[in-house]
Amino acid sequence: MGETPAFFADNLLGDYPKKDDSKSKANVTAIVVGSKLYVIDGVDHESGSTIGVRIFDKSSGKLISPTVLGTKPEPSKHHSAVLLNDDRVLVVRGNSSSSECFWFLEVGTPFVREQEKALGNEVVAWSKGVLGNVEKPIVISGPSGVGKGTLISKLMKEFPSMFGFSVSHTTRAAREKERNGIHYHFTDHNVMEREIKDGKFLEFASVHGNLYGTSVEAVEMVADAGKRCILDIDVQGAKSVRASAFDAIFIFISPPSFEELEKRLRARATETEEQIQKRVQNARAELEQGKSSGLFDHILVNDDLETCYEKLKNILCRSEDVNSAPKTFPESIDLSSEHSVSKIDQKLLINCSAVEHEKASNNMYVLDLSLLKGGAPGRTRGLNMYANGDNQLSSNITHPRT
Repeated sequence: MGETPAFFADNLLGDYPKKDDSKSKANVTAIVVGSKLYVIDGVDHESGSTIGVRIFDKSSGKLISPTVLGTKPEPSKHHSAVLLNDDRVLVVRGNSSSSECFWFLEVGTPFVREQEKALGNEVVAWSKGVLGNVEKPIVISGPSGVGKGTLISKLMKEFPSMFGFSVSHTTRAAREKERNGIHYHFTDHNVMEREIKDGKFLEFASVHGNLYGTSVEAVEMVADAGKRCILDIDVQGAKSVRASAFDAIFIFISPPSFEELEKRLRARATETEEQIQKRVQNARAELEQGKSSGLFDHILVNDDLETCYEKLKNILCRSEDVNSAPKTFPESIDLSSEHSVSKIDQKLLINCSAVEHEKASNNMYVLDLSLLKGGAPGRTRGLNMYANGDNQLSSNITHPRT
């Protein structure tokens, strides 16, 4: 009756299909959350391309293969796992580059619970751990002709190193002079449908039989480069982003009046009367939704372009001031295959042992988890790490008694 997680993991190991006989039980960890045991294997023996996750329900005695969402970590010959709270597990991968060390397995976060309701089965979600923080992305919406494109262009021109665009995905064919990864990520319809199902898109829409959408990875790549991501999407797309676990600032650009908006659309003289009428109809619906739904944090009236632009800059300057410059883990980090972890309050002690030139060495790292932000389907940011002796923080932490 007093079986440990390791006991369950060892006995459940026989249920996994084996692709080779070198598989070791040391490559499996198990974390108890309530009546469920989350068994984390160094390799998924069905796909072989990621770390595997199974759930053992102790109340029913059943082993469950959950739907696994998010960007998945590659297999690892050795890993450690520790429960941070009742909805998130930190997995430390050994024998990996510093940027691929830390992964969060979400087992009961709001994002996971929402996906379980939508899919009707057990769900877990991976999120990559990243050192440091970035400023919140900006979602800018508004009806066609309101001038949001001009405002964004002015922002990008004045602050080229501070802001960046996410590149959208589409299933339509590339047009002349369009380059993959620059204008769009051109992809196959079946591939994009599968990735949408896997929770890899913040928002998407079907237009004339083609899919268009903003992937989580495209937004995170802008942040990884140290820039603040701008998303120029319609109101429906903004609703999808707001409903996700993605933390952003939502800004709606409104015309001074609907009559002025229709006047601007006609002044462009780039569309037929039928196209103008369709845009006018869509604009009316977007204006009603944008102003009445509580979806947006800020509503800016673009009566005068320069005035509106100054207000936009003021909003961005008032937002949370965090350092958006990308950071790296300590250069000396060496998470060898032999490492152990222990958690004390909001800090994780990682003890690595290695043998070099027939000489044993030990490295200690302290991972500060107190400022975590974000999570699946994007990155988990806010990690802070010190090598032993690099900061007085590490000297204030004692080892747990064994």
